[in-house]
Amino acid sequence: MSEMSNMSVDMEMNETPTSVYEPHEWKHGTVVAGIPWKNPVGTASGTFQVDACGRFYDVSQLGSVTTKGVSPVPWLGNPGVRTAECPGGTVNAVGLQNPGVDHYLDYDLPKLKKLGATVIANVAGHCDDDYAQVVEKLADSNADMLEINVSCPNVTHGGMSVGTDPVALSRLMDRLRPLTNKPMIVKLTPNVTDIAAIAKSAVEGGADALSMINTLVGMRIDIRTGEPIIANRTGGVSGPCVFPVGLACVWRVRTALPDVPIIGIGGIDSGKKALEYLYAGANAVEVGGAALYDPTAPIRVALELEELLDSRPQLTEKLAKGDTWR
Repeated sequence: MSEMSNMSVDMEMNETPTSVYEPHEWKHGTVVAGIPWKNPVGTASGTFQVDACGRFYDVSQLGSVTTKGVSPVPWLGNPGVRTAECPGGTVNAVGLQNPGVDHYLDYDLPKLKKLGATVIANVAGHCDDDYAQVVEKLADSNADMLEINVSCPNVTHGGMSVGTDPVALSRLMDRLRPLTNKPMIVKLTPNVTDIAAIAKSAVEGGADALSMINTLVGMRIDIRTGEPIIANRTGGVSGPCVFPVGLACVWRVRTALPDVPIIGIGGIDSGKKALEYLYAGANAVEVGGAALYDPTAPIRVALELEELLDSRPQLTEKLAKGDTWR
């Protein structure tokens, strides 16, 4: 078995995990593209691993679990150094390291479904063929939804991400949409001039929902050497510092597309911040960067949000029907 295949297997423990949160009877659920969530909080891709996080809380308690991006074959990712701190967050260039879709279907997905989780499988690719191969393999799986990560550098798009070009995104969606009947989410990059135009292209191509935002482009310099800290030079910025950007993107896309389900992502580390996303027009949210330093952040945010929603019946009534505040 390869080192990459051992990543999650080696972490599996036979003993019963010690949960720091008691089971909760959720009162305020939501609906995203026809899929019910127990509550409006899930995990963002790349920040959750079932064996690691499952040692601290019952992952089935979350609204959804979005798993790390999967590719047609195992990817080793970028060379180190991969991460650096920045004010209010981190910069990372992991490079979508993962053991591939076959391992995902054999291990991660069955384990999550056995635990009772609502699973969103994130799909990664370096070209349209990559995406198509993964979607074909996931088409008849028991993943509840697919999330297409269109922020990857794409060789058939000159090294730029498909998510920066409405024409390229439309072409990709024309390729993927006929491959599966599963609800398909397109994850949008903020590194564009007009995110609403990209969102419209995704929806016109058959996206059932949108998630935003992926990371912003950033970097750090080592002042001792004058060179970038990260081997890849630039990376994705995440953490509390991106919160206002993600919120504005949700607002803009909701204004442009009043009826499309939206999952808000970016800088969420509290129930109050999650609530802001719901008021901006999101149907649900995902917690990402906060889980990298606090593995229990998603469930904590969900519980904080639940308490805030207790006194907001107008909002909860809308969410329960799959509607949004605006």
